Order: sequence, then C-alpha cells, then structure tokens
Amino acid sequence: MARKARLPRGEPESQGISSRAILGFARAADEELDSLHGFMLLRHGIVVAEGAWKPFRLDSPHMLFSLSKSFTSTAVGLAVAEGRLSVDDTLISLFPDKAPAHASPNLAAMKVRHLLSMNTGHGQDTTDRIMRHRDPVRAFLELPVEHEPGTHFVYNSGASFVLSALVQRLAGKRLSSFLGPRLFDRIGIVGARWDRHPCGVDFGGWGLKVGLEDVARFGQLYLQKGVWKGERVLPEAWVAAASSRQSDNADPAKPDPASDWQQGYGYQFWRCGHGAYRGDGAFGQFCVVMPEEDAVLSAFSGLSDMQAVLNLAWERLLPGMSGSALPADPEAAAELRGFVAGLALRPPKASSGSGGAALGAAGSRAGKYRFEGNWAGLDMLGFDFGPEALELSYRITRKQAKGNGLDGPLEPPKGSGNRKLRVGYGEWIDGVSWMDGSGPRKAACAGAWTGPDTFEMKLFNRETPFVLTIAYTFDGAELRVEVRQNVNMGPTEFPAITGIAR
Repeated sequence: MARKARLPRGEPESQGISSRAILGFARAADEELDSLHGFMLLRHGIVVAEGAWKPFRLDSPHMLFSLSKSFTSTAVGLAVAEGRLSVDDTLISLFPDKAPAHASPNLAAMKVRHLLSMNTGHGQDTTDRIMRHRDPVRAFLELPVEHEPGTHFVYNSGASFVLSALVQRLAGKRLSSFLGPRLFDRIGIVGARWDRHPCGVDFGGWGLKVGLEDVARFGQLYLQKGVWKGERVLPEAWVAAASSRQSDNADPAKPDPASDWQQGYGYQFWRCGHGAYRGDGAFGQFCVVMPEEDAVLSAFSGLSDMQAVLNLAWERLLPGMSGSALPADPEAAAELRGFVAGLALRPPKASSGSGGAALGAAGSRAGKYRFEGNWAGLDMLGFDFGPEALELSYRITRKQAKGNGLDGPLEPPKGSGNRKLRVGYGEWIDGVSWMDGSGPRKAACAGAWTGPDTFEMKLFNRETPFVLTIAYTFDGAELRVEVRQNVNMGPTEFPAITGIAR
C-alpha cells in the first residue's frame, strides 16, 4: 500500500505553540546533545515542526531498538480484540508443547499481562540466555522464575520476544505480517522492516525499522485513543490499559521522582512526568505522547543520555504550548524553518595550520596498506586523496574475531574484491558501507586532517544511531588506525591496528 498523503502541516502558532519555543528546543538539541538525528512535533494532529541533522533525512528509516516493543504490544491488543487470547491467559496454556513437564508455581502463574508489563517474576532480563537457543520460547519457559509474577519489575526484552512468538502462533503469520493490514496499512506506515530470529520469529523487543513520520503516526493513533480518520483501529480500552501504570518501576535503592524511568510502566510503554507516556529505544529513539497537550513528539538519536532529550521537551516545548491558537509570528516561524533546514551532524574539523600542509603531502600517504590478523578482520586499506574527496578502498577478510562489540559480531561481506567509500573533506558524502561487516548499509562519510600526520573520518550509518570515528595516523611506512564509536551496547573504543605500506 502506498502512502496516499503526508500528515498535514501547519504553522506552529495556528496550533497553539510558539515557533520560538520550538526554535529553542532545536537550538538546544543542536548545541547540547550529541546527537539528535531528527524530530517531528505534532499538535492537534498537525505537523508543526520537523527537522533532520544531515546526512540523516526526514524520510529515512531508522532502527527503533526497544521502541519496537510498543508495536508488539499493539499487536497483542489487536489479537485480544479478535478473541485470539486474553491478557489473563497463562503462558503455559498458550505454549503447552514447550512448557516443562513440571512447571513451578511461579511459572504456572505467569500470564500474558505479566509479559506485557515486565512483571514476569524473573530476577533479571532473560534475553541473552534465550537468544542463544534454537527455540527461545522453550528456553524462556525453562528458566527459573524467582519471584511471584506481578510482584517484581524487571525490564525484560525476552518477554517481548515471547509475545511476538505468541502472536505468530495464534495468527499463523509473523508479527510484522499480522500488523500489516491491521495497523501499518490503516495508518499509512509503508515499508516497515522487522528483523527476526533464525527460528523465524520477529524479535518483538527490538528489530523494527520505520521512519520519523511513521513513529509520529503511531503516537497520534494512541493520542486519538485508537481512532484513525474516524475509523476504529485499536480498542480504546487497550490504549488506556497499555498507556496506564501497570507496574511500579521505581528504584527502591535510588528513587528519583524526576526520572522518566521511574514513573511507572504500562504494556510495553513507559509512563513519563507531565501526564505523558512513551515508547522508547536505546540511544534515544522516541515516541512521546502528551495527552494533556494534545501533542506527539517523535525523535531519532544516537546518544547515551536519553533523559536529556525528554528534559529538553519538558523545558522547551511544554511552556510554549497554549490552549488556543496564538497570534501569527511570521518572523519567528521563518527563523525556525531556516534553522532546521541547516541542521547537520558535525564532520571532523581540520586543525589550524595542519590542513594545507597535510593535503600538500597527501601524495606521500596515498597507496595501500596491509594488516595482519586483528579484531576487525581488516586486511587492506587504500588511500587516494583527490582534490574534493578521499577515495578509500578496503577489504575485510573472513578471518576475524567474533563478539567485537561493533553492533554485534562482525560477519564477512559476501563476494570478493575491494569495497570503496568516498570521504568528503569537511562535508558528508553519501555511499554504501560494508565496514562493520554486517552487509551493505547506507552510509555517509566526512573527514579532515586533524594534525600534520592524522586524517580523521566519521562514518555515519544513516539508518542506525551509530557513528564510527576512525583516525588514520601516517608514520613513514606505518599506518595506525584507531576506532571509536559514539554509542554501543558494548565497548565504544577499540584496540589500535597497525598496517604496513605495500
């Protein structure tokens, strides 16, 4: 199904929000956060502001990470509405063939609602322990359940995976296929992609990739209590249950009333301050629904401090919202449009006095460098410093370490031959990268001479939060390569690699 039309757009003041308040939010995000990739703000169902930090684009899909969970919850709600199950069904009754012969009392008491509200009774997240198995659901049911279900909150992505498997079992199709005609098509989400486990089940707790406006549509559906263009898509009772406080997630050891991670948890949604709730994912992927303000904020990021994004929303956006239309402010509206049009992630900057000298000597650094066994599996790097861009060639071999922390284990690219990237001098150039070894990714690269002998490049995988910063230091026939990553589930800095000129 092709999307028939974009969401309607309008001036902020016409929807009762100040352009200057949004401008303050965008400026603070640009100056204080490292880094927001894009945002979209809806008020009364109208897009009043949107912006993307180049090379990210407003129409680009993006990894959602755990924001995927809110879509999984929605699938469960739709399955409940169709009479396929109840939130009070026990898990072992729904998976009798996978349950242990002698279920513990706590496992026997575990219900669908406990998976939805992260109150399964497990003492810790089950994800790592079950994802190693060919049958993760069976592995989940075989784990000890230390607490009575409903009494102990633990954020548990393994539970979300089991919910996905449950929908697939009951509907006879993958979670994403189930949502297609029931949700995605009805609210205009096109091209959603969901990664899956080798057993054939969509991950549920992560793995969905959609765009900023898709997330905004999803939030608007919840804001409208399940109605889209006058038609009921999701039961109002489900919206109320999913977005209300089902679990107490306050930290008894370190309670923090100001933290948006201690306001309560619903059905795969987080409660926030200010009467709001949200779906969110690692490194700052957000769908924030603000019923009291009739507003939705969607945002994609690549940062470690997720609370900082929410703080900016509360501090900058909420004070600018009014209950009625505001007087037109064309000057502020034009300034806002101009500012967001110029947003860009910052490329490496040439150090004072080094750029010209380094470029003049670039010819001596051109050529190919070979590497022995290393954590990245890097075999060759080639440099051709052109007048407008570096033409970088590289090869990753099949002999490489696993579990290196770069967005999962590196796998060698299929096919043979060198890969190439163009790296703009102080500006982003789009391309396709295989450098993390997981296959082709849409990427953008920019670089600069940050010292007489060091060329630094940034590689932004445009559909992910990840930015690699790679410093190449030339010392005679040797090349030293240092890699760091902006955010990661594992390490963000990696051992240096040394190559020798061929």
